Amino acid sequence: MGHGPEKWSAWLDAHGPALILLARQWADSHAEAEDIVQDAFVRFWPNRASARSARAYLHACVRSAATDRRRREARRRRREQAAEPARESLFDSPIEQGERRDAVERALTALPREQREVVIMKIWGQLTFQGIGEATGAPANTAASRYRYALASLREALQQERVG
Repeated sequence: MGHGPEKWSAWLDAHGPALILLARQWADSHAEAEDIVQDAFVRFWPNRASARSARAYLHACVRSAATDRRRREARRRRREQAAEPARESLFDSPIEQGERRDAVERALTALPREQREVVIMKIWGQLTFQGIGEATGAPANTAASRYRYALASLREALQQERVG
């Protein structure tokens, strides 16, 4: 396959509308879907020759780019929400809510980065250990053990905070 601009533009012309439609399944707007397709195409183009089916790989790249964008957006939203006061009544009073949220945030921040990211991906991202492994490059068993260690550390830190 040639690498000239006509070739990639021909691919984009031929498959763009279907790819944008696919990306719209995850995107909130047409513009976001176009951004997803652009990200996917950047991933796809240099690796297309090694794919068993270039068209299937292109669609997989769109799905992956959309998932990555959703994860980034979810992380951004979580960071923004963590900076805002809690809106839901998780505890008896607003003071207890704030104190408990702060305690959880302190305990989470104290975890090693690898454990913290697994907890966030599992609880807030709702990923499986397999998905966490794929996202982090670690085996699923490693993700599961990091999660167990993190929960034990969080439990201990929150109990000490309550007693202290």
